[in-house]
Amino acid sequence: MVGGGPGAFIGAVHRLAASMDGQLQLVCGAFSSSAEKSKQAGADLYLPSNRVYDNFEQMILAEKQLPEGERMDAVVIVTPNHVHFAPAKMALEHGFHVICDKPATLTVQEAEGLKKLVDNTGLVFCLTHNYTGYPMVKQARAMAKEGKLGKIRKIVVEYPQGWLATRLETTGSKQADWRTDPARSGAAGCMGDIGTHAENLAEYISGLKIESVCADLSIFVEGRQLDDDGSVLLRFNNGAKGILYASQVSVGEENNLRIRVYGEKGGLEWFQAEPNTLLAKWQNEPVQIYRAGGNNSYLHASALLASRLPAGHPEGYLEAFANIYLGFAKAFWLHAAGKTWKGSDFPTIEDGIRGMQFIDTVVASSFSEQKWVAMK
Repeated sequence: MVGGGPGAFIGAVHRLAASMDGQLQLVCGAFSSSAEKSKQAGADLYLPSNRVYDNFEQMILAEKQLPEGERMDAVVIVTPNHVHFAPAKMALEHGFHVICDKPATLTVQEAEGLKKLVDNTGLVFCLTHNYTGYPMVKQARAMAKEGKLGKIRKIVVEYPQGWLATRLETTGSKQADWRTDPARSGAAGCMGDIGTHAENLAEYISGLKIESVCADLSIFVEGRQLDDDGSVLLRFNNGAKGILYASQVSVGEENNLRIRVYGEKGGLEWFQAEPNTLLAKWQNEPVQIYRAGGNNSYLHASALLASRLPAGHPEGYLEAFANIYLGFAKAFWLHAAGKTWKGSDFPTIEDGIRGMQFIDTVVASSFSEQKWVAMK
């Protein structure tokens, strides 16, 4: 693991998710930009001191020298955005698979550079857009793919939060500090942090690609350098239209991710606050309620595979995250057997490139007089 030390939130989530199915084990780490904090984190996690490193460069080089079967197999990157590219690049160059938090990099060019390395090495690159791991998200994707909704016409996706409604970054909050800093977060704030989740979910469920956007980004909190709110009109490659709203100043909201997909025959609605339920809506028929659970035989196979428990035993954020790691583990074993892992059901570097293109296009549109900007 690179990052995830003292004061980090997402590192612990990754460690829990990775261990849930018994497929992955934390064996070493460079947990902080501070060597002292990295050592403390390693001790807290009961790692042997010789497997706790001062920095990721030292870790990758030292692990490479260990015998196969003893050295690490993959690098998990859970740092702020500006420290995604370098460890991912070095890991791939030295023969290690990569699991990386989103967005993949700071720029499209960096993401495209990682794709070249993945293509050249054949190694597995997993991007943790964890919301795609929910069973009911997979059910929605399957229903859209099978044409149950008919041709998709409209997609409405929103991700409001309220935690940055004040200038929290000036109070010592580590999470707020780096997310509002252009040097560490990148070209966008709110849109890079949670807007990319909404973009990824819209494309994942619908199977469509965003072709162009018309965006209006705002900075509501005085003195902040990056957007904390945004509204985006979307045009998809089949002619469908969409609306994407992401905000971190929507007071009182937690992580209220919600998506609605409407086709010629029907519509679907899923929201993260009630993740085990998917609503299917039809013309002149009652609303159908799909529920997660390994014993609900009416679910699509992909949704059943993503369910660990019988219906009525709620599965949530950690289990969805764990499904991403389980998908990575399956791809790892395919790679180890000399088989292709492409087509595995988890986000990859291609999704990372889409996310970076989305960020750049939304920022460009927001500053443009033309407004509608093609996503390249």
